[in-house]
Amino acid sequence: MLVLFETPAGYAIFKLLDEKVLKKPDEIFRSFETVESANKVVKLQHFCKFEDTTQALAAATALIEGKISSDLKKLLKKVTKETQEQLLVADAKLGNAIKEKFDIPCLATTPVQELMRSIRSQMNSLVSGIPEKEMSAFALGLAHSLSRYKLKFSPDKVDTMIVQAISLLDDIDKELNNYNMRCREWYGWHFPELSKIVTDHVAYAKVIKAVGHRTNALNVDLKEILPEEMEAEVKEAAEISMGSEVADEDILNVTHLCDQILDMHDYRAQLYDYLKNRMYAVAPNLTVLVGELIGARLISHAGSLMNLAKHPSSTIQILGAEKALFRALKTKHDTPKYGLLYHASLVGGTNQKLKGKISRMLAAKAALAVRVDALGESTDAELGAEHRANLEARLKMLETGEFHRLAGRGTKRKAMDKYTNKAEVKVYNSAADSTLPVKSVEEEEEEAETKPPKKKRKVKDEPEEVKSEPATPKSEKKKKKKIQEVEETAEVEEESGGNS
Repeated sequence: MLVLFETPAGYAIFKLLDEKVLKKPDEIFRSFETVESANKVVKLQHFCKFEDTTQALAAATALIEGKISSDLKKLLKKVTKETQEQLLVADAKLGNAIKEKFDIPCLATTPVQELMRSIRSQMNSLVSGIPEKEMSAFALGLAHSLSRYKLKFSPDKVDTMIVQAISLLDDIDKELNNYNMRCREWYGWHFPELSKIVTDHVAYAKVIKAVGHRTNALNVDLKEILPEEMEAEVKEAAEISMGSEVADEDILNVTHLCDQILDMHDYRAQLYDYLKNRMYAVAPNLTVLVGELIGARLISHAGSLMNLAKHPSSTIQILGAEKALFRALKTKHDTPKYGLLYHASLVGGTNQKLKGKISRMLAAKAALAVRVDALGESTDAELGAEHRANLEARLKMLETGEFHRLAGRGTKRKAMDKYTNKAEVKVYNSAADSTLPVKSVEEEEEEAETKPPKKKRKVKDEPEEVKSEPATPKSEKKKKKKIQEVEETAEVEEESGGNS
C-alpha cells in the first residue's frame, strides 16, 4: 500500500511497510512515538517539492475542492508506471477523482485518518532533505495565502467594521442620554427654568458653558446658540429664577460635564459619517433600501453580511423581535409583523393597517438586495434604488386605493398571452345530423353553371271589373234566421202593447 501525504512544502508518497497497523486504529499512534518505530511502519518513496507559495496555494485550493492539481498529476503518473498498489488518501472526494482519472484503487477510512495524524507528528524526520525551519516557513506562508484566498480579502468588503461601529454608536447614544439627564438634573438645582426653555441637549450644554451662573445671563450674548425669542425667554427667566445658589466649584464641574457631552456629540457625528461611508461600500443596495442605520443593525444582528444573505425574507422581517415571536408562539397569540424594519422610513411613515404588508414587501426586497451585495461583483446601488421606487409606488397605491398598471407591464402581459389557455367551448349541432349526401360548394357552383336559364311565363291581363262572388248557402241560412228573429221580437212587442 502507498500513502499520499500533503505537506506545506510538497506532496509525499510513503510506502506502508506494515499493513497490519490499519487493523488496530487505536494503537497506530504508539507506532509513531519515536522516529525509529515510525521508519518501521512507513518509508518515503517520492517527494514533489513546490517551487513557491503560489504553487503551494494552487495545490491546497485544489485539494480543498477535491480536484487533482497539475503537480499531483505528474507525481501520480510516475507512481502508476512503477506499481498499481492501493493508495491511501485523507479525502474521499480526492480519492474518487484519482480513481476515475488514473484507475488507482483508493482508500479513505478512519484508520487512514489516524495514520495521517501519526505521520504528521513525525513529518520533519520522515521527509528528509528539508530543514525544519524551511518547513515552518512554508507552512506559515501557505497559511497566510490560504486565509486570504478563503476570505477573498478586500478592505472595502469587511463587514466586521460595520458591526463594531453600530455597536459603538448604540453605546454612545446610551451614554449621551445618561450624561444629558445628569447635566439637566445637576444644573436644574441652580437654574430649573432653563430645562423647559431649551429642549435641545447640545444647545443646553452650550448655554451652560456660556452663562455659568444664572446672574451672568443678562450680560452674555447667546445669539450664536439660541434664536432671539428663546434668548429673551432665558434672560427673563434668569431674573426671576427659583433655583438655589451654588458655588463656583460646582459650576466648574458642571461645565466639565458639558465639555464631555459636546465632545461625545462631535465624535458621534464623525462615527455616523464613517458608518455611512462603510455601509455604502459594503452593502450599497441594502443601504439605499432601508437606510444605513437599519442596514448596519441587520448585519450586526445576523453576525455578518454573508449570514444575513443566507436568511430568508420571513426571518429578515422579524429580525430583532425574537422575544416577542417566541412569547407569541408560547401563548398562542399573533406573531409580530416586524422587528428592526419597523424603524425604516418606508414602514414608519405608513398607516398602521399597512405596516405589516409594507414590512413583508420590504423584507422580500431587502433579502434580494443583501444577496446581491454579499455575492455580487457590482458596487452600484441600481437594484436597491429600483426596488425602493417600486415599493413607494406600491405604497402610494395602497394608501390611495387607486390601482394603476405600472409602466412596462403591457409588453409582459402580451408575451404571456400566448401561454394562457383560450379554449372555446363548442356545442354539438344536432341539425347537422343527416344521412343524405351533402354537396360541396364547388359542386353546387358547377351545377348552377351547366343548367339552362328558366323561361319566364307570360301573365294574361285580367279584366279590371271584379266579378262578385256568389253567396254560399251557409250565409243565406244565417240571414234568414236573423230576419225571423227580428220579426218574432216585433210581434212580441205588439202583443205586449195591446194588452197594456
